[in-house]
Amino acid sequence: MGKNQKRRGPLQALQFSAIGVTNAVVDIGALNLLLFLFPSEERVTLTLFNTIAYALAVTNSYIWNVFITFRDSAKGSTRQRLVFIIQGLISLGINNAVFLGFNALFQALGVPTWIRQNLAKGLAMLASFTASFFMMKYFVFKDFNRRYPGREQSSRKENQ
Repeated sequence: MGKNQKRRGPLQALQFSAIGVTNAVVDIGALNLLLFLFPSEERVTLTLFNTIAYALAVTNSYIWNVFITFRDSAKGSTRQRLVFIIQGLISLGINNAVFLGFNALFQALGVPTWIRQNLAKGLAMLASFTASFFMMKYFVFKDFNRRYPGREQSSRKENQ
C-alpha cells in the first residue's frame, strides 16, 4: 500500500463525513416534512416516508461522492452503478430496520412522538452511514485497475 493510499483513507473518511452532513440534512429534513404534512404512527407509512427520505439522501450522496470523495476511482461504469444500487438497498434495509426498531423501543419507553422519531432516525442514519462508507470504499468505488493491472482496457470499454 503506497503513501497516497494511506493518506487517502483518512481524507476519504473526512470527505465522506462532510457529505454525510448534507445527506443527514436531506434525509431528516425530508422525513420531518413528510411527517409534518402527513402525521402517522403506522409502520408501513413510516417505512414509506423513511424510504423516500433515504432515497433522496442517497441520490445526493452518489452525486457528491462521485465528484469529491471517490473521484479518483469513480468511473461511472455499469458495474459501479449496479454495485452502488445494491449497497444502497442494503443500507436502506439497515436504515429502515434501525429506524423502526428504535422507534418502537422509544415508543414503549414513552418518549414523545417527534423526539422518538428523530432519535430513531438519527440512529438509523448513523448505522446506514457507517455501512455505506465501507461498502462504497471497498466495493462500489474500489479501484480495480490499481489492484488488477490488466483490467484497464476492460474498464475503458465499460465506460464507452
